[in-house]
Amino acid sequence: MRRGPALGRRHCAGIVSALTAGLWLILVPLDPAAGQALTSDLLRPVPGGFVTPQNLPTRRTPDLPAEPTDALRTSAIAPSRIGQSIIYGNPSAYGASESGFDSLNRRRKVRKPYPGAFKPKPSPGPGSPPPIVPTPPLSIPPSSKANKPPVSASVAGTVLGQPPRKRLKPDLDPYGPTGFYVGSFLVKGAVELNGGYNNNPARFVQPKGASFYQIAPELLAASDWSRHSLIVDLRGSFTGYDKTFPAAPLQISPAPVNIDRAEFNGRVIGRIDANSDTRINTEARMRVGADNPGSPNIQAGLQEYPLFTTIGGTLGIEQDFNRLQLKLDGLADRTVYQDSKLTDGTSTSNIDRNYNQFGGVGRASYEVLPGLRPFAEIQGDTRIHDVAADRFGYLRDSNGGYIKAGTTFEFTRLLTGEASIGYAARSYQDSRLEVLKGLLTSASLVWAATPLTTARFVSTTSIDETTVPGVPGVLTRTYTFQVDHDFRRWLTAIGKFTYGTQEYQESFRFDKIYSLQGDLVYKLNREIQIKAQVRRDILESNSPGASTASTVVMLGVRLQR
Repeated sequence: MRRGPALGRRHCAGIVSALTAGLWLILVPLDPAAGQALTSDLLRPVPGGFVTPQNLPTRRTPDLPAEPTDALRTSAIAPSRIGQSIIYGNPSAYGASESGFDSLNRRRKVRKPYPGAFKPKPSPGPGSPPPIVPTPPLSIPPSSKANKPPVSASVAGTVLGQPPRKRLKPDLDPYGPTGFYVGSFLVKGAVELNGGYNNNPARFVQPKGASFYQIAPELLAASDWSRHSLIVDLRGSFTGYDKTFPAAPLQISPAPVNIDRAEFNGRVIGRIDANSDTRINTEARMRVGADNPGSPNIQAGLQEYPLFTTIGGTLGIEQDFNRLQLKLDGLADRTVYQDSKLTDGTSTSNIDRNYNQFGGVGRASYEVLPGLRPFAEIQGDTRIHDVAADRFGYLRDSNGGYIKAGTTFEFTRLLTGEASIGYAARSYQDSRLEVLKGLLTSASLVWAATPLTTARFVSTTSIDETTVPGVPGVLTRTYTFQVDHDFRRWLTAIGKFTYGTQEYQESFRFDKIYSLQGDLVYKLNREIQIKAQVRRDILESNSPGASTASTVVMLGVRLQR
């Protein structure tokens, strides 16, 4: 009798539990959210196929796409889910926002702004000034001082509310001239004022020195255009001495000779870009100078050295055929000498030294590798003098030219330049003058040995005119080696060595030229530099009484802008 109530209570509890579980199983499918939590729905049809584990959501979130969820809700076909496993995780493109990347490549709905919404302004075009955004006044705490300057709100060098500032290029020469703009031209100007002493400026066998001053202005202007180019490069100098020198130091009462020298070298280089592969090259040039002291071309009894002026121009075309480049230039130059003033008050004409030169240069190059371009060049010209016969009766009109081959190269900016070798020749109208010929060497190399040391090598060869009887011309070769070293950015040392030869063909005379120079440059700022120079010049000749030497000491200042 005592077991009955306990057994009845257990049976009642079992019945209640069974009824509760059955009612729960019946009511749960009526809640869609609860149904999704219990089912995997792997085989329910959706637009474009069946639901896969990649696009099946495991929980309801507001960021989920609406299409798969609506398809699961409205699907009338419900295959059996017996034996299917529950898939956990997030579907593809679950975290994609309205503007983010969607791996399912679904079309996004563009929301229209509501009336009165803020519309962003289009970004200004290139060259437009940045917009001015007013900055709110900064609140200064009462404890701060009244005279404390306000602090501008900026982040990493950019003012808040303005576009970021363009990054500037690194300045490779912190003491170089900044220049100034004149229209679309960047102009850089400078002038050097030097003073010093030369122990043998007239190049006498027995040295006779004098102090001197030198003024050397220069101007460089380059266009800043998207197409075409124009460069103006003008350099000149004037050297004046405090005394005059005798025309012949062995005379008892020699007349004074003025050895002041003026030099000028100017070029205007223009390039017209007809198209991406065709360019028209032009150049106008002018040179003013005089014969060097000790030259055999100098007349006896001169009061001052006569100046010569050479004016010329170049017009050519340059065409690119993929890696092949062809270039053809036409040349025209005229050289005119002043009359020679003699110490006795008379003058003589130098019209027999005046001549015109016309010629052309052709060049073909091919880019084998980036920075390596071999080339071949050929040149021909003719020289026509104003007077057929010179003062000694020789016919100086001639035809000549050269042919050379070489390469231009640029290896990681460490070694750049051009080097070539060839052969030059010139034949004269007078049969008494032999053909002037010889090996042609030309080079212009720059080697950046270290960030502080730069080495340069320049080699040139030319055929110069002469008035020496029986000599067709002078074959001149010059080799220059220069090293620049920066002890500091503001302190630079320059060492320069020059070796040259002058071969007077069909004559026994052969000259050697040596020059050793050392400079020290102290840069105060971008506008002012102080320069000191020591130079030793030696002329060694096999002609008796022609060998000379001189030493120059100079100190000056350079003003540049």
